[in-house]
Amino acid sequence: MKQEYEALFTPWKIGNVEIKNRIVLCSMGGTSIFGWMEPNHFDKEAANFLLERARNNVGLILPGIAPIRDPMGGRWLYQNPGKFKELKEFMTEFHKTGAKLFIQITAGFGRAMAVNDLMVKMTKNKVLGTLGKPIFDMDFILGSASATPNRWADGVMSRPYTVEEIHEIIDAFAKTARLCQAAGVDGIEVHAVHEGYTLDQFATKYTNQRTDEYGGSFENRYRFAAEIVQAIKKTCGKDFPVSVRYSVVSKTKGFRQGALPEEVDFVEVGRDMAESEKAARFLQEAGYDMLNCDNGTYDSWYWAHPPAYMPLNCNLEYVKHIKKFVDIPVVCAGRMTPEDGAAAVQAGEIDGVGVARQFLTDPAWVTKLMEDREEDIKPCICCHNACFTMARYEGSANDQDLMDAIHMARCALTPQTMQSKKYRIVKTDKPKHIAVIGGGIGGMESALLLAARGHQVDLYEKTDRLGGVFIEAAAPSYKEKDRQLIDWYRRQIERSAVTVHLNTEVTDLKSLNADEIVVATGSKPRKPPIPGIENAMEAIEYLDGKETGERVVIVGGGLTGCEIAYDLLLKGKQPAIVEMKNDLIAVRGVCLANSSFLRETFALHKTPVYLETGVQAIRPDGVTLKDKTGKTFDVPCDTVILSVGYEPKPLAAASRHVHIVGDAEKVGNLRTVIWRAWDVCMKL
Repeated sequence: MKQEYEALFTPWKIGNVEIKNRIVLCSMGGTSIFGWMEPNHFDKEAANFLLERARNNVGLILPGIAPIRDPMGGRWLYQNPGKFKELKEFMTEFHKTGAKLFIQITAGFGRAMAVNDLMVKMTKNKVLGTLGKPIFDMDFILGSASATPNRWADGVMSRPYTVEEIHEIIDAFAKTARLCQAAGVDGIEVHAVHEGYTLDQFATKYTNQRTDEYGGSFENRYRFAAEIVQAIKKTCGKDFPVSVRYSVVSKTKGFRQGALPEEVDFVEVGRDMAESEKAARFLQEAGYDMLNCDNGTYDSWYWAHPPAYMPLNCNLEYVKHIKKFVDIPVVCAGRMTPEDGAAAVQAGEIDGVGVARQFLTDPAWVTKLMEDREEDIKPCICCHNACFTMARYEGSANDQDLMDAIHMARCALTPQTMQSKKYRIVKTDKPKHIAVIGGGIGGMESALLLAARGHQVDLYEKTDRLGGVFIEAAAPSYKEKDRQLIDWYRRQIERSAVTVHLNTEVTDLKSLNADEIVVATGSKPRKPPIPGIENAMEAIEYLDGKETGERVVIVGGGLTGCEIAYDLLLKGKQPAIVEMKNDLIAVRGVCLANSSFLRETFALHKTPVYLETGVQAIRPDGVTLKDKTGKTFDVPCDTVILSVGYEPKPLAAASRHVHIVGDAEKVGNLRTVIWRAWDVCMKL
């Protein structure tokens, strides 16, 4: 292990509980040991997920958020004693690893609840809401401090909790904590004065307009969180540790309006640093034993769930500052790097380094760090393509696939994560000679999996390097993790039994003499019938380094087009975006944390965005556009970039012995490419 990381592997204490090292696996929706959206139970998939990470040298593990009252069915968490018996057996095995585990419990979601179209109908239609109440009691699920607008759906409001309901929730925390304590759990984390969830909606002024003892003054707004820890301590004893998930600052300008990292002159409607200094001390005095910190609310979600566009260690300076005002330990999360986290621990500026989604991608990354095998760590690229696919755009509520909503915390890059029964390497009992055509991500994933199963694999790539179109996709400056992923794949191929043929274009499948052929030849750009299209460059040409002028029109406001526009802004250029739909990135599967960052960046920089607008012609000096009213107008520019999508480009059609994977089968993202490779190659 490198000397610069040694501080990460020193012991520390939360209350009287000693943690063996400074690595904290932060809670992620979907990894709850009590299940997620379904009625609470002991979830064995999550338990196996947590145990594997514990065996790989994590110090403190926080399972996924556990609602104190089931969103589905409405049962209180403490009302199912059977699962706590299973939890006790699990904790006996878990503690053999030397790790510690705190169960994270939430008071609720309130206006942050990612409601889908069905839930919206239940809130707006009294009959449907009454009929559906035994399944989804939306009145309670959306309960909050005050009547405030839902983050995800227009026209949906939260109902203020009554004082009696607040007391019932506090009592439920104490009862649940006692059952967890009896099961051998090391502590509780209260979720949260954080991210704009229910307790945070009570704490912040812009979401709390109450006039009773839970609203108005500072002490009243933070009373709910204080009374929860006091109830737990009264029930479980003062030595039973209780952490609180805490957003140092809200970084919020208003409902559905966040403050970007580059914004320094804005009016904070949530918790600013002056209030946070006071709040952190107040929460310590209330009885909390640790602050588990980052920043943001659901209105500024990219702080709490940072996409690749956010800086590394984006929350560190804020957390370092707040530690000066408390005597209890603080943990910092948010794109944390081991070197900067270790330096901050060494300097006494933080006590623990919180990491979440890297554990989805590579369960053994801490072990690899300890063994000086950093190059073997598969990097998380912050795509949220499988772990957090809650999407929102104009005219939609949470547009999330039902299976994604039920099964969160999966990983685009590692299909086995939280899917261990469906995706696992099974050795073949009939080894074959298999040819894989195409050395992009889909081809490399297929080749590695087939070789791991025991097949003889030849990988053919027509260029002089592996990586395919993902090389261009990883080109922007902010995609350093994507470039690391390409390097990781190349190293894995080099160390595997796969035989690689570079600079080899396959045109005749029969010449391969293979038992099976996997085609991973990718896709090609769409060519819309626009007059003057020859005057435009393709998105992939730009990403491959082709120069542009100062004024650039991007045709297509999907994710790729918007990322290109963002890259141009970083280079000091003047982009404009033309999009046929009524919003940018109006597609399922792109996390709101990612899309809202880009939309808000364009708004801040006054980037021209022409929605519901088509391109009539492209000229060397500009474009002619037509909007939804039929108005035609010209936009001058120096360069036009086409980003209107791709279509499959398979070398051959699928047949009994020819199998298509990746974008050659259906254009998607890394999740569809990698998961499709497993779906196909596990059957060969």
